[in-house]
Amino acid sequence: MLYSTTTPEQKRVKLRELLGSGSVQQFPGAFNPLSARLIEEKGFAGVYISGAVLANDLGLPDIGLTTLTEVATRAGQIARMTDLPSLVDADTGFGEPMNVARTIQELENAGLAGCHIEDQFNPKRCGHLDGKNVVDLDTATKRIRAAADARRDPNFLIMARTDIRAVDGLEAAKDRAKALVDAGADAIFPEAMRDLHEFQAIRDAVDVPILANMTEFGKSELFTVEQLQEVGVNMVIYPVTLLRIAMGAAERTLETIKAAGTQEAQVENMLTRARLYELVDYEAYNQFDTGVFNFQVPGIR
Repeated sequence: MLYSTTTPEQKRVKLRELLGSGSVQQFPGAFNPLSARLIEEKGFAGVYISGAVLANDLGLPDIGLTTLTEVATRAGQIARMTDLPSLVDADTGFGEPMNVARTIQELENAGLAGCHIEDQFNPKRCGHLDGKNVVDLDTATKRIRAAADARRDPNFLIMARTDIRAVDGLEAAKDRAKALVDAGADAIFPEAMRDLHEFQAIRDAVDVPILANMTEFGKSELFTVEQLQEVGVNMVIYPVTLLRIAMGAAERTLETIKAAGTQEAQVENMLTRARLYELVDYEAYNQFDTGVFNFQVPGIR
């Protein structure tokens, strides 16, 4: 009932344990708080909160238009609904090194277990689009140093994302990953790797956990957990999968209503009323007020 009973500090310790387990940890992307609860119920290790999803949910493209306040608020709403650790996309840190420092503390306050900060220019773009630009090494490492210095909980995970593979190639990505670790990164997110060999190259270059982004319609093939395990990946995210599925279903249902004048044909594909009430733990609220839940839930719909 209400929110998670696991503290943010406990979630951060859990995230560290998961990344050190030696097996790939799956973090599906939550597009709202209720989807985070569903991710937990289905047995996943953690929740990922995509910057692209947060922007798209506001009707905006993923080009750095969201603010720290918007991201921290929505990410906090998602993180508090689950006992799982949540990792959030903090884009470029929302400004210069001092802004990055504030970003870390705001995300700590919001209850996140960790975040990643990238080395793109601002305004940025989706990591699987062409035409990206990355900042110089000094700027990239200053962001990570500022993040590491600003955190108050030593278990809050600072992950560094690098997009340089698409700009200067794999060798540059390896070199930058090493430099970002030296600057204080606890983990590395090498964006837009082309194949398993490239993930293996990053694995061999650093001795911290690495993340694989299995986003649809991107530069990377959608590798299985088993394939990623073989090349030493520690965490895999599916950032926009649930949003894309949900919006696809919403579009099809609206088309059905428009064409048929009723949603009847789509009812069988819907989450039932009973299942929705189960997810929000409706009945448990009766412990506080019997007037809230004093009826029988229909068996269907």
